[in-house]
Amino acid sequence: MHIKDKLAEAQRTGKPRFSFEFFPPKTEQGVQNLYDRMNRMHDLGPSFIDITWGAGGQLSDLTCEMVHVAQTAYGLETCMHLTCTDMPREKVDAALEEAYKAGCTNILALRGDPPRDKSDWKPAEDGFRYARDLVKYIKDKYGDHFDIGVAGYPEGHEDQPDQDVLTDHLKQKIDAGGTFIVTQMFYDVDIFIDWVAKVRDAGITVPIVPGIMPISTYASYKRRAEWSRCHIPQKWTEALDPVQNDDMVVREVGKDLVAEMCRKLFDNGIMHLHFYTMNLAKSTEMVLEELGLTSSDNTPTTKALPWRQSLGLNRRDEDVRPVFWKNRNKSYVMRTQDWDAFPNGRWGDSRSPAFGELDAYGIGLRGSNEDNIKLWGRPESVKDIAETFVKYLEQGLKRLPWSESPITGEADPIKAQLIDLNRRGILTINSQPAVNGAKSSHPVHGWGPTNGYVYQKAYLELLVCPTMMPTLIERINQSEDFTYHAVNKAGELMTNAVAGPNAVTWGVFPGKEIVQPTIVETVSFLAWKDEAFRLGSDWARCYSLSSPSRHLIDGIMGTWFLVNIVNNDFHHAETLFSLFDGFEITSIEDEMLLKSFRKENVPNPNDGTTSDTLHSQTLASRPNGMQKPTTNGTQTTNGTETQKTPSQKSNGTFEPLRN
Repeated sequence: MHIKDKLAEAQRTGKPRFSFEFFPPKTEQGVQNLYDRMNRMHDLGPSFIDITWGAGGQLSDLTCEMVHVAQTAYGLETCMHLTCTDMPREKVDAALEEAYKAGCTNILALRGDPPRDKSDWKPAEDGFRYARDLVKYIKDKYGDHFDIGVAGYPEGHEDQPDQDVLTDHLKQKIDAGGTFIVTQMFYDVDIFIDWVAKVRDAGITVPIVPGIMPISTYASYKRRAEWSRCHIPQKWTEALDPVQNDDMVVREVGKDLVAEMCRKLFDNGIMHLHFYTMNLAKSTEMVLEELGLTSSDNTPTTKALPWRQSLGLNRRDEDVRPVFWKNRNKSYVMRTQDWDAFPNGRWGDSRSPAFGELDAYGIGLRGSNEDNIKLWGRPESVKDIAETFVKYLEQGLKRLPWSESPITGEADPIKAQLIDLNRRGILTINSQPAVNGAKSSHPVHGWGPTNGYVYQKAYLELLVCPTMMPTLIERINQSEDFTYHAVNKAGELMTNAVAGPNAVTWGVFPGKEIVQPTIVETVSFLAWKDEAFRLGSDWARCYSLSSPSRHLIDGIMGTWFLVNIVNNDFHHAETLFSLFDGFEITSIEDEMLLKSFRKENVPNPNDGTTSDTLHSQTLASRPNGMQKPTTNGTQTTNGTETQKTPSQKSNGTFEPLRN
């Protein structure tokens, strides 16, 4: 969506909105940390973010990568900076092409500063001298695909202090195709308001977005003010100078001063704030909280769908996904990024196109071995692993191998039952409670247009010990309400589900067909199976070959089942958990698991993996009716081998999508 349209909407409704600026970090770990921060700050509800361009395009590849990840994986509307400095035309063309392919529709066109090793600004050969030239080039080449922003300087520019000349330059950039203005930072709001009046008098009518610099420390506040040559009001000096040696107090006082400035902007009809975050979150979040602009139970961030949408090229209309990647949104986007079309309205035959390989960027286990060991400890029993899962459920851990983000409030209605299951050695990696007609505005479960109602079937996804499987399947098959899939690492599948998708969330909205955005479906579950067991194996490989933790986790991955269960009667929220009554991993089973893997798994000196000699034992203890997988697309259903046919429907709800 174009930024000018977002700005117009904020102005029309009178509801203030905001956006964030980030810059490319210099280290690989810094990049990953920033991605994590961007992902978290998404929940604050920014209208868009922008990502800066290094002088001379020194970090151009990283800028393009960050635009792609933010736009496609995190669903953040992204504006890419693009400068003229040391940028030959072919480099500009390459950057614009990358932005286009990422689904980016917004560019901030700047002249840019000279690189640090050059004192004077000079255009590149076959490049652009002024920002207006770059604006015109983008407009001529891409038409209306890109919304083009330009820079404004309320307190002048180091190369041109004359405001009349700068205003004339600004009008030239707008006349060339610029559609909105983002300003340099400032602290004196009166200077900004006077400047806006001058710009309007010059006939410039496009939206103006003020650049806001939060205050994190006294030193950085002074340094940035000197760098931008912005005036510091006397009131700010009197408030901040006496406390300059106490960073916590500086941040608190700075929050109040910046928030007061923002309120004055609102009073003068400016309805959008652009925060220069400096890749930090706290100071910006404090200002937003002071202004009451962050989401809360009373003012939740509106979600179009129950999962975070990708804004990648051709993905904006995507509205159906499997539930399995609920806690690994980025991985799902990356594994489906090469699809030519995405499910819209109905989920079709998911065998074509195929899910991407597991070695693609962003799919494997996050973090270094040392960081993960510090986070999850050194488990030596299933009980130790279970307590790690419980700690995550109790918000003592921010992530697990199968969950990239902290547990959310959606789990609260079933959290006690989830904790109980894990404490008994039944490891839950995904779940959702039943929801029977919650308002679409509900702060936790709500999504979609206003005045609608949303529904969910109770869903559980777990790692289950093989000795429990016969009884579990017997209990499931005693009720017509339950459907399930169970598979081990070797790919041996059991299911009682009919071919085709089963919607587990849906919404009813005025004037619309029923929307069914989240499904359970066999082929995509098998694709998820590979990823789920890979993540567990990656966790095991954080430890040395001789470590009990490695043998334990490898043992679970090698013999346990990944199971998903749906209660198709959404009126009854608790019955899923009763399937596990009386189940518990005993210390004897725990000891046997460790002992078997220590004795039977032989290290492979070539690649550090183990050859699984327990496989024959697993097959021998296979639940009744379970068959080895075949290579012709068949599976077992209650012990009977059946051919999966894509044309079959699930209760007549879905039609196959032809790609």
